[in-house]
Amino acid sequence: MELFKIRKDIPFMKHALVFNAISFLTFALAVFFLFSRGLHLSVEFTGGTLMEVSYSQPADLQKVRGTVATLGFAEVQVQNFGSARDVMIRLPAQKGVSSAQQSEKVLTALKANDPDVILRRTEFVGPQVGDELAEDGLKALAFVVIGIMIYLAIRFEWKFAVSAIIANLHDVIIILGFFAFFQWEFSLAVLAAVLAVLGYSVNESVVIFDRIRENFRRYRKMNTVEIIDNAITSTISRTIITHGSTQIMVLSMLLFGGETLHYFAMALTIGICFGIYSSVFVAAAIAMWLGIQREDLIKPIKKDNDPSDENSGAVV
Repeated sequence: MELFKIRKDIPFMKHALVFNAISFLTFALAVFFLFSRGLHLSVEFTGGTLMEVSYSQPADLQKVRGTVATLGFAEVQVQNFGSARDVMIRLPAQKGVSSAQQSEKVLTALKANDPDVILRRTEFVGPQVGDELAEDGLKALAFVVIGIMIYLAIRFEWKFAVSAIIANLHDVIIILGFFAFFQWEFSLAVLAAVLAVLGYSVNESVVIFDRIRENFRRYRKMNTVEIIDNAITSTISRTIITHGSTQIMVLSMLLFGGETLHYFAMALTIGICFGIYSSVFVAAAIAMWLGIQREDLIKPIKKDNDPSDENSGAVV
């Protein structure tokens, strides 16, 4: 399905060097902010207090969030669980304040607005649990990267595998750079979004790589740059349909999903935008710089020996 068809190939690779320089600068800034500011980790990673409260009527999450924020807790996670009357509150750890003191302080503030609120349970999520979650998250990221590299190396060629992984890591680091620069809360939901972006971005790269391989077979007189430009141009309509429809859904979560889905949708939005960019100007360009050529993707067919030559001395 195509919305439109471009008759003349767009010379993307002509400007590859300029866009690669921009990518490198953006990547370097993201790494700088990650090391200088670091990520603002959520309670799941740093440890803190988890409270579950119940209301007699459907809870107003915005009001609950505002009440907790007045106590000095920044970016507290407040969300429904089970039903609209049950609310889960995650509080970051505070120096010199125990988990019991935190929960009592919050419950007192909530009861001042609604005396019918009931504390269902409260527990402390220790730093050890947070360390385990962080370690498991990094392992998941590493397994995804290794799996993608193996898949691309088997399906295409190692040059495509290397270029795709560089492009995907480029997207991931830039997402983390945004979260470090603006000090947005990095939670398990955001980590899930980052892993989703890895798979989503590599899908776009695979589509372009597959068209490049097809073009090498179809257009014998084209050079590598022309092959890549034609592959990207011919997939633009598909890219607009796929990414446009996905972005509409993600933007709906970003605008109407509330605080719970806000940073998850934000990570996906950044990942989708940079995923399109990296598939064209990072993955395809790096494959070009690595010297991808027809012989890498299309193996020469060995001619079978003539049977008449093998049995030329046979006696009939």
